[in-house]
Amino acid sequence: MDLNTRLYLACGHSLRSKKEAFEGAMAMLSRTDIELSSMRFDRYYSYPTYVNAFGGETMVYVMPKRNSTLKGSQKWKDTMKEFITNTVSYLEEYHKRSNSESGFAQDKKLLGWTVAQRRDDRIGCALFSMELWHNLFNM
Repeated sequence: MDLNTRLYLACGHSLRSKKEAFEGAMAMLSRTDIELSSMRFDRYYSYPTYVNAFGGETMVYVMPKRNSTLKGSQKWKDTMKEFITNTVSYLEEYHKRSNSESGFAQDKKLLGWTVAQRRDDRIGCALFSMELWHNLFNM
C-alpha cells in the first residue's frame, strides 16, 4: 500500500501459505515500474532473505524475533543496527504498516468478510476485484 494515497500497489493470495501470497505480490510488483522507498513486514518475514529481496535503496522495516542474530547480509545487519540505535524512530516508521491493516479491515467491512468462490483462480479474481474497488473508493 502506498502510504500517501492509500492505494494498493500489488496483491497476492494463497490458500496454502503466506509465503506464496508474498511471492505472488512480489511477482505482480515486478511487472510494474514502481520503485519502493520502504517496506514494512511483520514477524513472519523477520529473516535476512526477505530484507535482501529488495534493492539497496529500499528501506526495510521488520520486527525482529527474539532469537534474531546478525548472521546474514550487510543490509540485514544495517537493519538490525538501525533498530537498536534508533529504536523509537524505527518503531514509528515500522508502525506505519497499521495503515495497510486498517485498509484491509475497511475492505472487509465494505465488501464482506468472506469470498464465496471455491476455485483458486476465481478466489484470486474475487480478491483482485476487491482490491480494485478499494483503489477506486480511495481515489
